[in-house]
Amino acid sequence: MVGPALVLTGVEAGYSDRPVLRAIDLQVRPGEVLAIVGPNGVGKSTLIKAASGTLAPRRGQVSIAGQDLARMKPAERARRVSVVGQALNLPPAFTALDIVLMGRTPYLGWLEREGFRDHEIAREAMERTETEVLADRPIGQLSGGEQQRVLIARALAQKAPIMLMDEPTAHLDLRHQDAQLKLIRRLAREDDLAVLIALHDLNLVARFADRVALLSAGSVHAEGIPEDVLTPEHLAAVYGIEIHVMKHPIHGKPLVLTGQ
Repeated sequence: MVGPALVLTGVEAGYSDRPVLRAIDLQVRPGEVLAIVGPNGVGKSTLIKAASGTLAPRRGQVSIAGQDLARMKPAERARRVSVVGQALNLPPAFTALDIVLMGRTPYLGWLEREGFRDHEIAREAMERTETEVLADRPIGQLSGGEQQRVLIARALAQKAPIMLMDEPTAHLDLRHQDAQLKLIRRLAREDDLAVLIALHDLNLVARFADRVALLSAGSVHAEGIPEDVLTPEHLAAVYGIEIHVMKHPIHGKPLVLTGQ
């Protein structure tokens, strides 16, 4: 069996005097999508930051293929880990191709410009995410779904084996949410990417995640396949409301409903 690409061991992290994560132990294997779920403020985004190296753990360790992330230089980290956030505050005048080419920055020297091979990689990433027709359009003129696909193309151009995603379907309609997560799952399989993704929608998690980590008060309350984690008992304990779970009539995955 292939070993884990990303390992968090006893990770504690937070801001100033406010602890957020407590003793987090997680592993993500190549080709796998691990979803992080839980209520607002539980630490999903903090976990993504700690896994990316932008937030140093107070205790514990994040390792990639057995190497301590904290000991890596920024460019080396960027060649190992890509991050896809929400499409906010992108420079509106930059073209979609400009944004995707930013994924090649970890491979360039100081003041070095992208070469033919960098453009080739960027174009290939745009083709795979069906954004090549947007290449010359200003990013500010694209829809939210188009911008998110451009960000995924940028991450692909980065050629990192680990992809971290923080609510990439936020503010998207149902069609774009579905398309986005199908794309992410397909890329994980085709490129053997280890994907760690923070999501709110539990029904999307049930359909698209291989495994789920349910956070509560900064710790992992339950972890496993969706059928084992998305249960009325686990979810009610974490979210504090009455929750019903049944088998989806079409694809058989857990269907999460609230209230009576």
